[in-house]
Amino acid sequence: MKMIKLVNLLWLTLVLLFIVTGCAFSTKHYSSSVVQYLYPKKEGVIETPTIPNLTLPLRVGVAFVPEAGIRSQALTERNKMELMKNVSDHFKHYEFIKSIEIIPSAYLTPMGSFANLNQIKTMYGIDVIALLSFDQSQFTDEGLATITYWTLIGAFVVPGEKNDTQTMLDAAVYDIQSQKMLFRAPGTSRIKNSATPVNLSEQKRLDSEEGFKQASKELVTNLVQQLEMFKEKLKEQPENYKIEHGPGYTGGGSLDASILIIMGLLICGYWIWKKTTPTA
Repeated sequence: MKMIKLVNLLWLTLVLLFIVTGCAFSTKHYSSSVVQYLYPKKEGVIETPTIPNLTLPLRVGVAFVPEAGIRSQALTERNKMELMKNVSDHFKHYEFIKSIEIIPSAYLTPMGSFANLNQIKTMYGIDVIALLSFDQSQFTDEGLATITYWTLIGAFVVPGEKNDTQTMLDAAVYDIQSQKMLFRAPGTSRIKNSATPVNLSEQKRLDSEEGFKQASKELVTNLVQQLEMFKEKLKEQPENYKIEHGPGYTGGGSLDASILIIMGLLICGYWIWKKTTPTA
């Protein structure tokens, strides 16, 4: 009897220990950080106060910064390439963009900073790069109050609940030569779901994939808005950007003044001819 009671006590202890440790380690977290990649040895983000010298049309690269810690199974290299292609497709619609290069993750070294970006600039012949990063946390228990995203503009805190999947994607566009961030665009998503212990792992994987899909859609929407705003900044704030035109580039997207004058003369001539020609 004593042996049975001892076995039962040990079994109960193991069950309680499993429950406690399961609650304590029920958060899965995957991330990559632009801050850690560009400024690995600095306590704060310090930008060099240099005015970007942009030669239009721009040659742009798109890349994911290296991940920190455990790699996400939902955001594979294939998924990254698809997302980078989606981002690059929106850059191509602008006349001040000459080319887009999708850069594999293997070419970015952890904490490589601008020395690494200068190597990529030489390899791919780019001027500007859009650095993509992400942060995703999944909660499966009560009592885990918040998650914190560290971005270039500070901490972004979001409350977490049971069966919660919180995702953030961020695109930071940099001029490599001046080390100046030109603009950024975020995308977030939140998925609440429920699952039995039997299919919990599979449901979390599906929620993770869906979280990245939803966040990428919002990121692209915000990216289009930021691109439009950046296009206007190039015109309205010449003191903040040194703009040069490459060979053969005249600005694009507008008609030459001489063509407009010729069209106006043709219209006026036609109108005068109609007025002076007698009707039958």
